[in-house]
Amino acid sequence: MSNPDKKIIIDGVLERVNASPYLIVVDYTGLTVTQFTELRNRLGSAGAKALVAKNSYVKKALAEAGLPDIAESLVGQTAFITGDSEVFAAAKVVKNFEKEFKKPEFKVGILDGAILSAEKLQSIADIPSREAVLAQLLGLINEPATRIARVLNAKFNPDANEAKADEEAAAE
Repeated sequence: MSNPDKKIIIDGVLERVNASPYLIVVDYTGLTVTQFTELRNRLGSAGAKALVAKNSYVKKALAEAGLPDIAESLVGQTAFITGDSEVFAAAKVVKNFEKEFKKPEFKVGILDGAILSAEKLQSIADIPSREAVLAQLLGLINEPATRIARVLNAKFNPDANEAKADEEAAAE
């Protein structure tokens, strides 16, 4: 590689790919500059970044990183999404953006060294975030305790229940 600028770009891509637990490749053909900027902003909120580089540079960076060969998907106008958090959030941003603007389209992805099809990326986008799952779990854990508290309150404080019933009757 005689051109030092190519090496700098490839090294930059390699650094981003190595630092990210995933890589999502999308076709952004037809997105306006304003739309692409909006996509980047939304990805940033999800802890991800979109990079545009020559497909040949990305192929070389992926080979240097020892990642699977996805060369057949690296054609046309492609953007490469990497991040420092969960893949679910980035995939969800792309999927929601595609619903809104009819683009970009998932091409392929890499997660933990495995190649993900566009369909698998769509499925990943439907998985709730870790925080949402934890909130649901916490709600399930708290539900029995809340029921017990209501039963105990009704048993040991019947006057409060009668006053509440009187208030509800008056409101009707």
